[in-house]
Amino acid sequence: MTSTFRISTVLLLVCGCATPASTGTGPAKGPSVATVDPRPEDVGSVDGVMQAFYEVTNVAPGAPRQWARDRTLYVPWIRFVALGPGATSRPEVTVWTHDEFVAASDPLMAKGFVEREIHRVTRRYGNMVHVDSTYEILPGPGSPVRGRGVNSLDLYFDGQRWWVASVVWQSEDAAHPIPPELLPPS
Repeated sequence: MTSTFRISTVLLLVCGCATPASTGTGPAKGPSVATVDPRPEDVGSVDGVMQAFYEVTNVAPGAPRQWARDRTLYVPWIRFVALGPGATSRPEVTVWTHDEFVAASDPLMAKGFVEREIHRVTRRYGNMVHVDSTYEILPGPGSPVRGRGVNSLDLYFDGQRWWVASVVWQSEDAAHPIPPELLPPS
């Protein structure tokens, strides 16, 4: 795995990684992130979750991350899965808990980071939703695009709020271009 891929993978993961209490009523406590109540506008709709998912990813140079807010978006058992090109035909898979992601990415975020959604495909059935969210990464505000990829999220509604149950993503590379159906119309 190249150093660039590892850094990109960690930075891409920052898009969404936090864990709420197992009762479904509030955020869980973790060793690295303070507990706060979820913002109603963050968890009241799928659009609200996705907006918060990206807002917590974007950080100005030297600014603190919104880890406590981030944590409120996710179920307690959340795992973040990054798929990357492997040395063989098998993909390289990296899995983090929220706390592991916080520890790995915080130092890298100090220089600032921007990830923005450029297209979304949402499928809903009852109280469950699958979102494919295509993103682009910029090393900082006003910087040129450094890469793109797709965040794949599963969410469910518990009768009171939306929870992110899983996050998997893959960065675009020559062997895996983003398919047209996951790109904005040209």
